[in-house]
Amino acid sequence: MTDQLKKYLLEDRSVRVQAVRLTDTWKAVQANHDYPPAITHLLGELVAASTLLAANIKFDGSLVLQIQGDGPIALLVVECRSDLSLRATVKVREGHEVPADGDMQSLLNPGGNGRFIVVLDPQHKVPGQQAYQGIVPLEGETVAEALQHYMKASEQLDTRLWLGADADHAAGMLIQRLPHHGGSDATTLSEQAATETWDRATALASTLKRDELLATEIDTLIHRLFWEETLVAFDPQPVRWHCPCTRERVANMLRSLGQVEVDDILAERGQVDVACDFCGKPYVFDAVDCAALFTGSQPANGDAPPTVH
Repeated sequence: MTDQLKKYLLEDRSVRVQAVRLTDTWKAVQANHDYPPAITHLLGELVAASTLLAANIKFDGSLVLQIQGDGPIALLVVECRSDLSLRATVKVREGHEVPADGDMQSLLNPGGNGRFIVVLDPQHKVPGQQAYQGIVPLEGETVAEALQHYMKASEQLDTRLWLGADADHAAGMLIQRLPHHGGSDATTLSEQAATETWDRATALASTLKRDELLATEIDTLIHRLFWEETLVAFDPQPVRWHCPCTRERVANMLRSLGQVEVDDILAERGQVDVACDFCGKPYVFDAVDCAALFTGSQPANGDAPPTVH
């Protein structure tokens, strides 16, 4: 079954509800990687969170969530495009072990220098336009708490998140209080009424447990939590893994290193091995391939899939 994100509004349109439960996409994130359980939990929660947030961006481009740390984990990063295609990776510091019972603070922020970074990167920029980057200290005990802190500090939107991940699923639910505006074609909603709706929605959603989030299909979960509410449902959006790495992109990266450095690697190892940080796909360049990088010609198998060992 295709992984999907589902969106709802409460009847007065003052609260947004979104839920996602990833299976195939999450398995693709983990393919070619052997993550310890603590990384699986943290990265899966960040993947679910990025999907929930990217579903609301208003431009063609990417939302990137990064956690930079000073502990055993140096970096967690997820990029999710506006079409909900995503990729993710982890950087672990060499020589550091990741304990199975490690949490976000112990693995990423033991020295207090951890940062949570959100990047909004439109694909089509006007001249002089830069990607938006928001940075806040890494606060809270979980990915959900860190994101809620960012949302409140950066966007002033009341947001609650429930996230969970194991080896089989990455799942999340978001509720968010929306700005309400009057108008000739809009139902007038008082601040008190909007607050009551928000309080009621958060109370209902707060009964959700992590195991229930991971084990329950979205439709069943939403019905179980909000069965007394009238919800406006939107068309589901498919979610998928997508890594844009190609052999040609890797070749261009090697060209940027320069022939001297590539020749040094070739002399030391007999071939140049490059693995994509995101999908883990290995690319192998032998002496003939490396020579072709700097002669303007390509070997006959230049468009062939990478050699896999």
